[in-house]
Amino acid sequence: MNDSSARNRFQSFSARAAAAGLALAVAAGFAGGRATLSASAPLAPVAAPAQAAPAPMAAMPSYSGVVERVAPAVVTVRVEKQAEAARTALPEEFREFFGPQFRGDPRPRREGGLGSGVIVGADGHILTNHHVIDGADRIRVDLADGRSFSAKLVGSDAASDLAVIKIDARDLPTLAFGDSDRMKVGDVVLAFGNPLGVGQTVTMGIVSAKGRATGLGDGNYEDFLQTDAPINQGNSGGALVNLQGELVGINAQILSPSGGNIGLGFAIPSGMARAVADQLKQDGVVHRSKLGVNVQSLTPDLAQSFGMSDAHGALVSGVEPGSPADHAGLKQGDVIVTLNGRQVTDGNALRNQIASTRPGSSVSLGFLRDGKTESRSVRLVEREGEKQASSKPAGDDGEASSFGMSVSPLTPRMAEELELPRSEKGLVVTDVDPAGAAASAGIQEGDVITRVNDREVATVSAMREAMATHADKPVRVLVNRRGASLFVAVPREQS
Repeated sequence: MNDSSARNRFQSFSARAAAAGLALAVAAGFAGGRATLSASAPLAPVAAPAQAAPAPMAAMPSYSGVVERVAPAVVTVRVEKQAEAARTALPEEFREFFGPQFRGDPRPRREGGLGSGVIVGADGHILTNHHVIDGADRIRVDLADGRSFSAKLVGSDAASDLAVIKIDARDLPTLAFGDSDRMKVGDVVLAFGNPLGVGQTVTMGIVSAKGRATGLGDGNYEDFLQTDAPINQGNSGGALVNLQGELVGINAQILSPSGGNIGLGFAIPSGMARAVADQLKQDGVVHRSKLGVNVQSLTPDLAQSFGMSDAHGALVSGVEPGSPADHAGLKQGDVIVTLNGRQVTDGNALRNQIASTRPGSSVSLGFLRDGKTESRSVRLVEREGEKQASSKPAGDDGEASSFGMSVSPLTPRMAEELELPRSEKGLVVTDVDPAGAAASAGIQEGDVITRVNDREVATVSAMREAMATHADKPVRVLVNRRGASLFVAVPREQS
C-alpha cells in the first residue's frame, strides 16, 4: 500500500468518525427530546424552563393606625424661666466707662426649656412631667395641628414628677388611660414626644422591666416601666402607649453616660399618673396616705433568716408610735405580703400602693409573723412632710468584732451627734472592712446596731453571743441609720 492510498483512507475514516461524533453529540444534547431527527428538518426551538410564580410578600407589620390615633393628643411643651443673672467683675475705677454688666450689676437672663405632654381632657387639661415645667414663668403648648396656646399650671407634684397644665381650648383630641398593671415584660410599646426639638417623633420598643426605681428623681415614689423604645431629651412628659393606642406611661427619665438614648428609658406607669392627675385637677395638690412603718425589700438572705422560702414582701423595719400601723398592732419584723388581697412584691411597691390610696381609706394587710399568716384592717391617715436627717459620728476605733466591722457602745453624746435620743442603746459601727461580710451586706459606718438575731445588744460581747445563735442562717441585724430602722442580713463565712 502506498502512502497516498493510506492517507486517503485515513482521511475518509476521520471524516466519517467526525460525522458520527457530531451526530452523537446532537443526540446527547437532545436526550429526552424528539426520538428522531431528520437532516433536512429544522431544529425545534428549546422551550425555556417554566418560571415559578413569585410568592406573595408577607404583609409587613405597621403601627401607622396606632400613630394616627395617638399623635393628635401628644403636644410639645415650651417653657421660659428667669435664669440667675451673671456678674462680670471689673476693677471699680473702670466700671463707669462700661455697661451695667461690667459694673457688676446683674443682667436679667431668660432661658428656655422643651418637653412633651399628653392631652388627657378635651377641655384642655394636659399631663406632663414636673421637671419640665418646674420654675417656669411662661408655658406654651404647641398642638400637633399647628396651633399654639399659652398654658397655666394647675398643679405639680415633685414626688411623682408629674404636673397638670391647662390651655384655653375645647373639643381637643384626648388619649385614654390604659391599665399599666396589665402590661407584661416583652409587650410592644410606642413612645411619642419631641426629642431635641426636631418635631413630633414616634419610636418603638418593648417593655423591658416593671417596678424599676432609678433614684434619679426628687421623689420617693418611683415605680417605672422600663423600655428600650428610644427616648431622648425633649421626650419627657410624652406618651408611652400600647398597641391599642392607650396611654400606659408618661416618659420621664433615661439612664445614659452620654445623655443620649442607649435603650434604658423609664416611664411613670399610667396607674400612678392617672391617680396623681385626678388629684391635681381636683385639688391642685396630691394627698398621700401613711401607714406609719419603715419598710424594706427582702433579700434572699433576709428571707432565709426569717424562715421564708422566697423573698417576696415588704419587711417592717420600724413602726411609728401612734401611727395607723401601731394602732393595728403591726410589729418590727413583720413581713407584709398582701394589700387588699393583692400580692406585695417588695417595699417600694407597698409604699407606692399605700401612697396612692386616698387618706381615710381602710385597707386590709396580710403579713407573716413568726412563720404564721395574720391579717389586720388599717385606716390610713394623710402623710405629712417627711423629715430627713444626715449626720455621722466622729471616728472611734472601738472594739473589733467579727464579720469585718468595728463597733463601739453608743454614748449619749454620740447619740446626739447622730440626732438620736440620748437614751438610745446599741453599738455604733465605727469601721467597715470593704472586703468583709458586713460591707457586702450593706452595713455602713455610723449605723447603730440595736438588735442581732432578735436579741438587744448594747455591748460587743452581747453582740458576739447573739451572732453565735442560729448558726445555720445569715445573721439578722437591726440597725438605726439616721433615725430609720433597717434590717440587714449578714452572710456567714462558708467552712
